[in-house]
Amino acid sequence: MSSVPDSSPALSLRPKGAAEAVLYDSVEQLSDASDAASVLNICTEAIHRLGIRGHVHWRPTSEPAAPTALDLARDAQGLRTLVLDDPGALDPVLRDQLAWLGRLVTSRLRQQAETSRLYEAISRLALAERLQRALYAIAEQAGSTHSMPEMMRSLHAIVASLMYAENFFIVLYDASTGTVRYPYFVDTADPQPPLPEQDIPLQDIHHSLTWNLLKSSQPIMGSMPELMRQFEGHFELVGPACEHFLAVPLLRDGRVVGGIVIQSYRTDTHYTTQDRELLGYVAQHVQTALERREAQSELEHRVADRTAALRAANRVLRQQVLERQRGERLQTALFRIAELASAPEGSDDFYAAMHRVIGGLLYARNFYIALLEEQGQRISFPYSVDEIDGVRLAREPGCGATEYVLRHGQPLLADRAAFDRLAEQGECTQTGARSVCWLGVPLRWDNQVKGALVVQSYSPEHMYDARDQELLTFVSYHVSNALQRKHGNESLKHAYANLERRVTERTRALALANRDLREQIAERERVERRLKYETLHDSLTGLPNRTFLLQRLEHSLQKYQHDPATLFAVLFIDLDRFKVINDSVGHLIGDDLLFQVGGRIRACLKTRDIVARLGGDEFAVLLGNVESQATAVQIAERIIGELQVPFRLGAKEVFTSASIGVTIAGPHYQRPEELLRDADSAMYRAKDAGRHCTAVFDDRLRYEALSLLEMEGDLRRALNRREFVPFYQPIVSLEDGRTVGYEALLRWRHPERGLLSPGDFLAVAEENGSAENIDWQIFEQVCAQARSLIGDHGFISFNVSARHFRSPDLDQRLLDLFQAYQVPASRLRVEVTEHTLLENPAQVKRILANLRAHGAGIALDDFGTGYSSLSYLHQYPIQTLKIDRSFIVEMEHAGGVAVVRAIQVLADSLGMQVIAEGIEEEQQRQALLQIGSRFGQGFLFSHARAAEEWLDAALATTG
Repeated sequence: MSSVPDSSPALSLRPKGAAEAVLYDSVEQLSDASDAASVLNICTEAIHRLGIRGHVHWRPTSEPAAPTALDLARDAQGLRTLVLDDPGALDPVLRDQLAWLGRLVTSRLRQQAETSRLYEAISRLALAERLQRALYAIAEQAGSTHSMPEMMRSLHAIVASLMYAENFFIVLYDASTGTVRYPYFVDTADPQPPLPEQDIPLQDIHHSLTWNLLKSSQPIMGSMPELMRQFEGHFELVGPACEHFLAVPLLRDGRVVGGIVIQSYRTDTHYTTQDRELLGYVAQHVQTALERREAQSELEHRVADRTAALRAANRVLRQQVLERQRGERLQTALFRIAELASAPEGSDDFYAAMHRVIGGLLYARNFYIALLEEQGQRISFPYSVDEIDGVRLAREPGCGATEYVLRHGQPLLADRAAFDRLAEQGECTQTGARSVCWLGVPLRWDNQVKGALVVQSYSPEHMYDARDQELLTFVSYHVSNALQRKHGNESLKHAYANLERRVTERTRALALANRDLREQIAERERVERRLKYETLHDSLTGLPNRTFLLQRLEHSLQKYQHDPATLFAVLFIDLDRFKVINDSVGHLIGDDLLFQVGGRIRACLKTRDIVARLGGDEFAVLLGNVESQATAVQIAERIIGELQVPFRLGAKEVFTSASIGVTIAGPHYQRPEELLRDADSAMYRAKDAGRHCTAVFDDRLRYEALSLLEMEGDLRRALNRREFVPFYQPIVSLEDGRTVGYEALLRWRHPERGLLSPGDFLAVAEENGSAENIDWQIFEQVCAQARSLIGDHGFISFNVSARHFRSPDLDQRLLDLFQAYQVPASRLRVEVTEHTLLENPAQVKRILANLRAHGAGIALDDFGTGYSSLSYLHQYPIQTLKIDRSFIVEMEHAGGVAVVRAIQVLADSLGMQVIAEGIEEEQQRQALLQIGSRFGQGFLFSHARAAEEWLDAALATTG
């Protein structure tokens, strides 16, 4: 561009005289001038060299000029005029030369202004670009997997790309504890920076610049003298003094939670107001990144803790299942032993059956029973099965392992090494074939050792341990009882035989026979009473057993049915953590505890009430003639309080508690087992409520169980009857109300309860596994109705839950469904939630990408309610953002409008469509239009309706 205006007079640029030389030099100098002051100096010098008197200066254009003044030029904005005061008399040629110079100056000033404006626009554009890159980098750091120190270093580098930030630190403030922490600190002049995890009381930095930043909640900028004047009386230097200081607060909900500080130790580097505003804007995004990182870290910790807890719970559950199975096998064995004691089989069959029962609990291929005969002078073996020693003959007591058990009355678990040690000690030797492992337990009754129960193994594959010893010892108690009963029955038979023989022999002597007969009858009655007592009572606690309790319950129920005034109640008692006590201190102490528990329960009852042991750690109480439900609950609470008192078992003090279920007699009960069943259900309700409490069985428990069962049955039948249908809610243009698409929503046309929404049944469907089949019925109906509903324009969106994405072929199944109904994929949209993106993200991304590649739309539903992250919008092929209803409701507040506007701006910048959900009021629609939102749905426009209703409405409009 030429420096000389086109309108200038003809003037050769080659110097022909003094005036022309001056003007030529001015042209050269003006082309190099960089600002208005230089232009003024060049013009002044040229006028003086031309010999013109007067003073050259700028004056405002609005001020009147002196009569003798000569206007030479104007600045680019026309606000100032270059004036030559009192130039004196000028000839026409010189005046024309001055005019030409003035036009030249005006042109040069215009060029300088335009250049400055362009440089300023380029600078603003470069700054905006750097700022945008910095904000994206901050957002990426929030969603990255980097550690916290790495993220802090990245934030430092981002801020340094915007301004001088060689010395940079972040401070976090916890108002609840009154402490500060410096997670990141870089300072070239500070030799002792604070540790990242060190919590420093705020009082320790009282009146420092950081303290003033946190207390004032306002940005701080300036040199040390300026800051000392600004905080006069509240300033104390902490750390080295800097040349210039800039700090901005980090705010959360209007409260200060920290700050970002940069400082300069260089005299040539100071911060500007623009730096302060820029750092303040960046600080908001840094705070958001820190909060997201904290939320992500907290979520990871919670997930790790929950995973560990579930893993531990799984281990405990598996152990409980094994223990329960073992307990069931043991209970079955004990029942079988009790049956054998009352069975009429002979001794050989009895012992063989006993062998089979024990063989079901542990390895018992080699098994025998040893019994001491009268006076203990001889040991007999009424039953023996052995791989090597086929026959065991009766013998006198010696030094064998069996004699060791009989002599000490204690179990013996020994391998060959243990037998060698016992032999060296002179205790016993192993007679017969030497076994690899030998286990024997004593048999006791009448407080005496009567025999031994022995199993042994000749193979290292089968070794016994302490657990087997404990199990065999426990079983031996019941075997002893069975043997005692068997011997009692045999004794009774012998007694009957002797009685008959004696009656026959003494018939001749009636007087003596009568006396003997009375004695025998009395003995027989005593034995019968004893047998009857043992049949109806628990052998461990002496309490009535289940059979006795059911008899009394039946009697009380019959009495109540004839006279409802004779109200009674049943308490079902289960000890809490009894298995832990058994496992920790042993079954012997556990049995002693059960015996004392029965005594304490008995002490809490009236004489006519009955307490029975049902088995294990379960007890039941029959309360007769109770006045009301409150009376039964009061007695149950009394039992719980009594069982709280520690139990003294030998040298140990044991604590336990109980959970109790209560059932009150009612006209709907027909059998005694029903009362026990409901009391048991109420007891489990007490367990679920935290244990150590009482729960009463009521109609609500029965109704809940029946309702759940009925709902599950209805869901199965509804799937077969195809009662699940899609309802469609229109998605409209906010500007003119035109329908642009529909969202398919699940409904159930229940034959009895009417139209049901997902909240009424979806939780039960997810638990019984029918939710996915319901969804596929909806998908199929949506595809079948799509063409008639939207034609060749618009779209239909349907929700796909996270459970569907667990199937790797979900995308192909959906595409096959679209093709089967000849629906273009571009007319369908798949809606997913942010929670769905967190489960198996690689597979979800692959499925969504394939659907998007085939033309299907992808919408992110309920945006903002989950773990919203900008990384989702970059990583997944999302086409549409749906703003959750909660944000629309909050738009009556300024903060809600700001959030929705931010989402809209974000979507616009990424080329995404935004749909606002839950619009119910005209004010919300207007506010969304002002923000720039174009589409929405909600009750303001229409409720969800069946496809038939929309088609009928369309036909009516067309007609």
